[in-house]
Amino acid sequence: MARLDSERLRRLAWAAARPLPIIALAIAWEWFATSGKVTPFMLPPLSDVLVRIWHDATTGDLAISTALTLYRALAGFSISALGGVALGLAMSRSVGVRWFFDPIVSVGFPMPKIAFLPIVILWLGFFDASKIAIIVFDAIFPVVTTTIAGLAGVERELIWSARNMGASDRELIWQVLIPAALPQILTGLQVALPLSLIVAIVAEMLMGGFGIGGAMMTASRFADSRGVFAGIVEIAAVGYCLVKAMAIIRRRLLLWHQEAIEPSTA
Repeated sequence: MARLDSERLRRLAWAAARPLPIIALAIAWEWFATSGKVTPFMLPPLSDVLVRIWHDATTGDLAISTALTLYRALAGFSISALGGVALGLAMSRSVGVRWFFDPIVSVGFPMPKIAFLPIVILWLGFFDASKIAIIVFDAIFPVVTTTIAGLAGVERELIWSARNMGASDRELIWQVLIPAALPQILTGLQVALPLSLIVAIVAEMLMGGFGIGGAMMTASRFADSRGVFAGIVEIAAVGYCLVKAMAIIRRRLLLWHQEAIEPSTA
């Protein structure tokens, strides 16, 4: 009983200590901004930035900007997730598909895909379709590569056992291959999700329109320093929520896996 109590206290203490770096950063920001070493234009106090965020929230601007950015990011992520897993599975199961797509993935993965944004604009214009397209083009690569790696790591004994028990190709894919490769696939999705948000923000900054990135650029054009830093805080908050949500989904889907049993520092 004493051991359980000490373990519970240790976990509570760790949970309470985790926000301390963020709190320390916020205090340092407020102190430095009000110390007179910089002008409010260069670095507005955090308190002023929070007031600006509250104002945007009460007027509805924050909800609209966040909803549009999330719509684009999540739409692109969803297409990347489905398409990336499907393509990775096809490349793993078909020699011809892998022969065709492997050079494309190998060349495209390390490239800065945002450089293709002018081409996407020429083809699709300045609307949501172009923003979502560039998100998909950027976020699909980590999903494809981790799916291929996960499927390649499936133990041959599992496949042989399933075949000996009369499993069809569809049953082999859905009941053996994908569950066994799921940890790797989810790792790719955890990379693709924040990447989708990043590309959505950058696309909004470069293409304009509503959204968090567009609001930041509008504030910048009008020399509204508080508006720019408010966008940074909003991006950090949205990104944190997305990463945490993906981590929760991973734990739910991998309750059967060893990583859900072993202690984790995540």
